[in-house]
Amino acid sequence: MIDILIKIVTFISVLGVLVFFHELGHFLAAKLSGIRVLRFSIGFPPRLFGKKIGDTDYCLQLIPLGGYCKMAGMVDETLDPEGIKGEPWEFMSKSIPTRMFVLFAGPLANFLLAIFLFTILANFTIYNRSMVGSITEGLPAQEAGLMPGDLILSIDDTEVQSWSEMTELIRSRPLETVTLKIQRDNEIISKQVTLAKQDNPTDTVDEEVGILGIGISSPQYEWQYVGIFASIGIGFRQTAEITALIAGTIKSLFTGQESIKALGGPVMIAKMTDDFRKRGLLPLLSFMAVLSISLGFMNLLPIPVLDGGHLMIFSIEALVRRQLPIKLKIVIQQIGLALLLVLMVVITYNDIMR
Repeated sequence: MIDILIKIVTFISVLGVLVFFHELGHFLAAKLSGIRVLRFSIGFPPRLFGKKIGDTDYCLQLIPLGGYCKMAGMVDETLDPEGIKGEPWEFMSKSIPTRMFVLFAGPLANFLLAIFLFTILANFTIYNRSMVGSITEGLPAQEAGLMPGDLILSIDDTEVQSWSEMTELIRSRPLETVTLKIQRDNEIISKQVTLAKQDNPTDTVDEEVGILGIGISSPQYEWQYVGIFASIGIGFRQTAEITALIAGTIKSLFTGQESIKALGGPVMIAKMTDDFRKRGLLPLLSFMAVLSISLGFMNLLPIPVLDGGHLMIFSIEALVRRQLPIKLKIVIQQIGLALLLVLMVVITYNDIMR
């Protein structure tokens, strides 16, 4: 029960941080543009608690799968046209470039958060010692009596300093009997193990590789300051690389090269969040950075209800040099909302089946 509670709290916390920065981007851009923000919400109704300060109701709501920054005079996911009165502090009273800036600021905040996290993480060097993290049932490691926490020092008198060195030696010797020198607590012991074999999962020449049947241990980290400018450069580069990877995945969905099953929803994200939590704080922060990029990128897609959908509408208005009718915008939002809900149901079903 405690483990389930930890999983839920971790998932809500991670998602809450990402949503907070996304909505904060909209909020700050609106304030800079002279737009009144009526509500700054983390979560969706029903409302739990909050406080109104000035024109803005700051609140926390029950369903922790998003949030919103409701601005005066904007037709958003609430589909409420009544608040548009033409006042100078309203969203629709601002120029199209200003409105687009306010909408783009949310995804931008997610990208900036990812850059910040990757910048911090750039100063940590990760290394994986050849330590056993887990044992797979029915494979040689279990039969030889290896245990989680064993540190493999050598294989047939060949010293190994890292997980990758150890893996390379094991993979190159399918079905061979090898001698492992192991440190268990303060004791050095030897184990003779006959390696199993499996099909090579990579596209290399060797068709079969050796397998011992152990899982990697939690990675180790050490602080190595690389300098502020180098760190920022790494932060930008890693953010750009992951953005390109996400864009490639989305493109593959539209071209039919990837199935919609490749997408993950709240259930999959919750599971992955817990997996990274178990590996430690730094892996969890790295996963948060990737999630933040995903949230920012997905919100820029030209789907009604999302920021990208609003940006698409404003681009059309800029081309035709007039605003689209409010009723048309509401219909577009309703269609977009329906499509988004269907997509969420399909993705969640796929997550559960996985």
